[in-house]
Order: sequence, then structure tokens, then C-alpha cells
Amino acid sequence: MLNVDTIKNGLVIDHIKAGYGPKIFHWLSLDDAPFSCALIMNVASKKSGRKDIIKIDNIINIDYSVLGFIDPDITVNVISDEKIVRKIKTTLPERVENVMKCRNPRCITMTEFYLPQVFHLANREKGEYRCKYCDSTYIAGSSEASFVERKHTFASQDA
Repeated sequence: MLNVDTIKNGLVIDHIKAGYGPKIFHWLSLDDAPFSCALIMNVASKKSGRKDIIKIDNIINIDYSVLGFIDPDITVNVISDEKIVRKIKTTLPERVENVMKCRNPRCITMTEFYLPQVFHLANREKGEYRCKYCDSTYIAGSSEASFVERKHTFASQDA
């Protein structure tokens, strides 16, 4: 049986599409975190059949728009004294910057590396985004997105 301790003060990222947990875990650089965190995969869910969950035993700054882009059905629960004190429902952001890379070989971002990777929401119902420079389309939450590498730095817990 799987046993993951309760979170005293921290975050629980819930309702992650099954299989997307590792992508989010890596995006948040939790594999390098100086505090406890857990990635729980393929958990039974009445709503979606299967889901992933990430438990973080610390309050960290998260760009909720990025989570909304990766999976717009995510809920972030803020935990204080082992109780949920706030639920944050993610949504599709109007704009994402430096989250994914444009894959169009003719896009200017392929040669001009200093340009930010910017995508604007073109169709909310379809979750469709367009590159600011070349108009290539991408669907939020799809596996076609190639994410920009980044390293999150965590402030000392003593601060």
C-alpha cells in the first residue's frame, strides 16, 4: 500500500492529466528541491479515470498560468496546518512566454535565440495558441509542445 504523509504547510497540485505529472514536476525543478515533495501517478479518479498528483511540503512561488497551459484542469490546494485554506483553479492564460519552443523551422526564434518564445491564446474553446512571430498553432495540454528548459531556484527555508 502507498503511504504519503500529510502536508503540514505546502501545496498539492491535483487533477493533473495522467502522465503529465513528471512534466510539471520537472518544470517546477522539484527534483532539485531542498524540501520533501512527492509525485503520485495514475491515481484513480472518479472525474477523469486516472490522474497525477504532486505534493510539495513547502510554499513555493508557482506561475499558475504555466500550469493552466500545461493542463487547464489542474487545481492547486494551499495547505496550512494540514488544512486546505485555498483552492486555485487554473485556466488557459491569454499569453505564455518562454514556456514552450516554436517548432516551425522558419520561425525567427530558431535563429534569433535572444527573442522570447511568445504564444497568444487564439481560440479558448480549442485551447489553441499561436506563435507571436510565425502564427504556428499549438494546442494547450497536448504532447506536441516542446518545453523551454529552465531551472527554478528555491529560496532558503530559513529565510
